[in-house]
Amino acid sequence: MYITIKAQKLGGNYSQSSADFAEYLEKENQGLEQEDLELFFNQYGDEIEAKDVVKEIDGNTAKLKKKEPKFYSITVSPSKYELSKLKNNSEDLKKYTRAIMHDYARSFNREINGKPITVNDIKYFAKIEHQRTFKGTDKQVKENQPFASKILQLKSDIRKMENNQLDGNIMKMKSQIIKLEAEAPHQQNGKRIVQGMKKSGNQSHIHIIVSRKDASNTVSLSPGSKYKASEVMMNGKLVKRGFDRDSFFTKAENTFDKTFGYKRNYAESYKSKKDFIKNPKQYFITLLGLPASEKAIAFNILSKSGFPILSIPTSQTQMALKTIRALKRGVDVAIKSGSIGV
Repeated sequence: MYITIKAQKLGGNYSQSSADFAEYLEKENQGLEQEDLELFFNQYGDEIEAKDVVKEIDGNTAKLKKKEPKFYSITVSPSKYELSKLKNNSEDLKKYTRAIMHDYARSFNREINGKPITVNDIKYFAKIEHQRTFKGTDKQVKENQPFASKILQLKSDIRKMENNQLDGNIMKMKSQIIKLEAEAPHQQNGKRIVQGMKKSGNQSHIHIIVSRKDASNTVSLSPGSKYKASEVMMNGKLVKRGFDRDSFFTKAENTFDKTFGYKRNYAESYKSKKDFIKNPKQYFITLLGLPASEKAIAFNILSKSGFPILSIPTSQTQMALKTIRALKRGVDVAIKSGSIGV
């Protein structure tokens, strides 16, 4: 499970409207028939149009300053292993979204009118997407770039030759292009991966737009708060504050497992990421101490994420700090991937 929470980011001052973001989330609906559209939904209803989302979010920003975000974006990306447990991607992910928004509300260390925050205090809208495209920042695109540059140059030269602006062997250059296309290190379905190419496989994920203000438009609720969970005296009154991201990520993971009967391996758990960051030695010791069947699954998950499995020590006595530091560089890439990171 890979979850991110980001503040609205649209320049120096925050935009006063959510229209651009809502329009961005409509990209998969372009060209589709009405019955095929994937519309917004919230805790209480389905088939909500983008214009209504914009109206609700933009109308819920009382007393927020220009330099304050008006909304937050939560992206929830289940791994291919998790997605394989779903029977109907759209309906199951809607069910899951509504469940984790309870977890989201409970992760605030706040009260409204003396009562803990509940999902009824959260104004949000969500949308399921089923496609992803490769970006220029993706590893596959960046590592293919030298080949892309050479291919682009060859194509430019061929055009010049066809216009009698350059001498050369066009057939030979076309053969070079074919060779470079095949030699590029990252391929998908027999084609060189390029920016903008759709990713293959099940890519279903969730986008959630959450208002900065509560449903009553009176209380500011920031999941980006630097305070994890604390209390402070304000005007002679003890006030709770903060949002516990660790708690939200852990609850969201547990909710998925309970909802869909998913047996989570240590290597794809939020706990493993925390162990890795705080105590890499303990991370590897725990990994190696898993029962044989679970260890095999863990290594399979890591290997598909770019982790150098062949260099893993076979016993705890080999877990020297020097080895751990070397392995850490490899697992750091894997643990940030959508399949095992949160």
